[in-house]
Amino acid sequence: MSRPALPAAEPAPEHFRSAVMRALAATRPPFLAVTLVACVLGLASAHGSGVALDPLTAILTVVLALLAHAGGNVINDYHDRDADCLNEERLFPFTGGSRFIQNGVLSARQTAMLGYGLLLAVLPGGLWLAWQAGTGLLAIGAAGLLVTWAYSAPPLYLVGRGLGELCIVAAWLLVVAGADYVQRGSFSAVPLIAGLSYALLVANLLFINQFPDHQGDKAAGKRTVVVRLGPQAAKWGYLCIALVAYGWLVLMVGREALPQKAAAAAITLVFSFSAAKVLLDNAEQSAELAPAIRQTILAACAHGLLLAAALAFASWPGAH
Repeated sequence: MSRPALPAAEPAPEHFRSAVMRALAATRPPFLAVTLVACVLGLASAHGSGVALDPLTAILTVVLALLAHAGGNVINDYHDRDADCLNEERLFPFTGGSRFIQNGVLSARQTAMLGYGLLLAVLPGGLWLAWQAGTGLLAIGAAGLLVTWAYSAPPLYLVGRGLGELCIVAAWLLVVAGADYVQRGSFSAVPLIAGLSYALLVANLLFINQFPDHQGDKAAGKRTVVVRLGPQAAKWGYLCIALVAYGWLVLMVGREALPQKAAAAAITLVFSFSAAKVLLDNAEQSAELAPAIRQTILAACAHGLLLAAALAFASWPGAH
């Protein structure tokens, strides 16, 4: 029996000439940008605090964070395979998973081996960084790996219990804090203060992605916020998360915990509010949400980069 034709944009076995390219594509590289920005933000918070950056440990921090995120993406595909299989309103490549299992590019076993293998690959480099920077990094790294696993894997399966957004905020705050710690060599509130608005905007990406996926999630027993509340009630959550993110930024600038120029990152509310309007108007029209998802990605990445620039180069007495 021939395999049914797949949507042109989705991966198919014949698209990949080597196992390496197949494995790389399975990690969903474009979506790793949010982790790259989080690392830049953590390095900027350390530099803005007067810490001289070490290029070797900075580069290794970025590489390990990207590997951990890549592993998290793949194991999420593995543990979410049943819900993704039922998702008929997906907006590829944003929602519905990578489609590697569903389209026969990788088996479920191969996906699990790749995802957990990537997480294991983080350990040697992480231990070396902890030896260089301090044992506190072990706590940050262990918490990050725990959140990555607990997000999608049973028995905790936090994203299926409506706790996915909290996991995302925690995970990306840990990336910012970890990048800062490697350079600073100690714990500081600075990266947490600086990173919270960014982490919330990253969480909004997960939140909006639940709308096209909610029917498949519901059928699979996945109890996300959108499944629990329904699209019409849940749609206001996006705007609330954005308001908290920008409100936090303004509050911290006002209290001189961040430099005044960090307020420039609030300009990205134009993208967040535009996406919110699209969602409010089309919460149950999955096909109309792709522009809002793109604006959500843009809002988060631009916000993080503008904030990092302010932290790295502006004068902020509250950080010293």
